[in-house]
Amino acid sequence: MFKAKDKYHYYEYIKDLFGKNDIEAGPYSEINYGLQFPIVLNGKKGLIRIYESKKNGVRCDFSQIKDEESLTLVNELVQSGVINSEDREYKKTEKADDMEAELIGTDESGKGDYFGPLVIAGVYADTEMKKKLRGLGAADSKTLSDMKIQKLAEEIVKVCRYSVVTIRNRRYNEMYNNINNLNKLLAWGHARVIENLLEVVDCSNVLSDQFGSPELIKNALMERGRRVNLEQRPRAEENVVVAAASILARNEYVKAMNKLSEEYGMEFPKGGSSAVVEAAREFAATHGRDSLANVAKLHFIITDKI
Repeated sequence: MFKAKDKYHYYEYIKDLFGKNDIEAGPYSEINYGLQFPIVLNGKKGLIRIYESKKNGVRCDFSQIKDEESLTLVNELVQSGVINSEDREYKKTEKADDMEAELIGTDESGKGDYFGPLVIAGVYADTEMKKKLRGLGAADSKTLSDMKIQKLAEEIVKVCRYSVVTIRNRRYNEMYNNINNLNKLLAWGHARVIENLLEVVDCSNVLSDQFGSPELIKNALMERGRRVNLEQRPRAEENVVVAAASILARNEYVKAMNKLSEEYGMEFPKGGSSAVVEAAREFAATHGRDSLANVAKLHFIITDKI
């Protein structure tokens, strides 16, 4: 974790970190007990303040970032303590990569978002492909801006074999009504991308983020998939191949959300905040409550608040 010497050192750290994630950080100005500087993320402006005191040391204040999605990303990015994602990924995955010369990594996006689809992506990479992924700076999508994710996704598909399964909202709601278990639905999606990749590559190692019992994915796999060595573990995105899958999944989710916004002429906030509840009420008032099935995951408790 990064430890700042003073407020100026912290500003330079954040500016460097943001620059690597396509977030524009402007010059600072002095304020009482600290500094403040403007940022622009995905076209939205915000203000960050850095305070310094003998009692509390150096700390960041994000209270002037009003866009909830930008606030979440900035907070996760700064708290991650990472400047060079390539170096971080290499150190954390070097040992695992030696053991797994070839790997299929899977991850998902949208499972915690009321609006939009559930997207599961899988990426296959051998040793050379992993080097290229590190060179691109592939990292957990939660630490990257949408713009950076889009750029990385465009490069990843040139380097690796991949599969993306998008479960759009109407289909998602039908499946959930039949399965009545989110982890089983996730397992179905992960199994599909694994099977899709095994159609075009011969790989015996699969790694996914842990969201439930490993048996869920194993039970959802068909004959070919049941022969692989499947591992699930927390923070699997620390592996560069799973990180690449998380980037593809997130990029597809963001594209799907943009299409929904164009189709219905309104913005659909991500996540499950109060802003999401208000947007859902607005949508229901305009298009009818029954139409929520086309844009939202109805089993969320948010549906009961509309």
